[in-house]
Amino acid sequence: MTLTANWSFPTPIRFGAGRISELGEACRATNMKRPLLVTDRGLANLPITAKALVVLEEAGFERAIFSEVDPNPNEQNLAVGLKAYAEGNHDGVIAFGGGSGIDLAKMIAFMCGQTRPVWDFEDVDDWWTRADADKIAPIIAVPTTAGTGSEVGRASVLTNSETHQKKIIFHPKVMPSIVISDPELTIGMPPMITAGTGMDAFAHCLEAYCSPHFHPMAQGIALEGMKLVKDNLITAYADGTDINARAQMLVAATMGATAFMKGLGAIHALSHPIGAHHNTHHGTTNAVVMQPVLRFNKPAVEHRLADAAAYLGITGGYDGFYDYVGNLTAALNIPKNLTDLGVIDPDMDALVAGALIDPSVGGNPTEMTQTNTRALLESCF
Repeated sequence: MTLTANWSFPTPIRFGAGRISELGEACRATNMKRPLLVTDRGLANLPITAKALVVLEEAGFERAIFSEVDPNPNEQNLAVGLKAYAEGNHDGVIAFGGGSGIDLAKMIAFMCGQTRPVWDFEDVDDWWTRADADKIAPIIAVPTTAGTGSEVGRASVLTNSETHQKKIIFHPKVMPSIVISDPELTIGMPPMITAGTGMDAFAHCLEAYCSPHFHPMAQGIALEGMKLVKDNLITAYADGTDINARAQMLVAATMGATAFMKGLGAIHALSHPIGAHHNTHHGTTNAVVMQPVLRFNKPAVEHRLADAAAYLGITGGYDGFYDYVGNLTAALNIPKNLTDLGVIDPDMDALVAGALIDPSVGGNPTEMTQTNTRALLESCF
């Protein structure tokens, strides 16, 4: 099988090793003349970023990079990024990196022509219609981690630095116009990041699969995405140079983000406020709370996960699936609980409140209440 393809679901995706070489052509295809490459601080000085800038330069574009992006990007990062975008007279954004870099890049492209504050476009009812769609700049996304799948998302997660709440900012035109998905860019990911981002992809697929909402296409994508993670994450973790495993994990991440249009659930409802208050890695936090959430949801998902286990080649139905998740996180050296993750002296009231107002709550198969959410959260420590 040749791991090279052109896809248009949910947006045009140029997938395959070495396709970063097409970055300049992609800029021309989206009518960018002065693109701003947005990434995070950790990636800014790495060889893969330098390579992308060289590709742009050789294609006749000026080098321009913005990297003042926190692991959980916030409105302060956005303000600085918008200033850099305006001062450079840019006309488009290259979202380069993992979820944090891509999410902030999409927000820079979205907000560069808006007059209202970013929080006015939270994913509530039809708030997205408040935006001037004609002022949204074109976006090219280049993922360098196999986790969030933000490269195929119509929204970004932005942390309110004052309230410590993660907000989802949505607009259909935040979907990147072109995605360049090159597994060679993920070769340098450290094992810890490979594990955390890989479990993020798995969480997206798992929660989408378990969501009670009706979306058969997303259901199928979620199931196959879990299989790709099962078959490839341990290999990618153990041997970061295995290009086949890296490619398959990059596909799984994209599939997870495509699938979760069906819904997310308690894993993300817990993870979002924990990350906002304690600055934990999102994917790793998802992995830590995954088994407690599976226990919490067992009555509602037992039969459905038994079907998934059978497809994935896991014996023992729901119990076998639950044990598989525990064995997987142990093999990836994921912390055993939130205390081991570094969540010390938490404000439980704030975390419970944050979980219950998170948009993911509505996709959980078990209704989340003040009482059972507190008990669930306590079981994660």
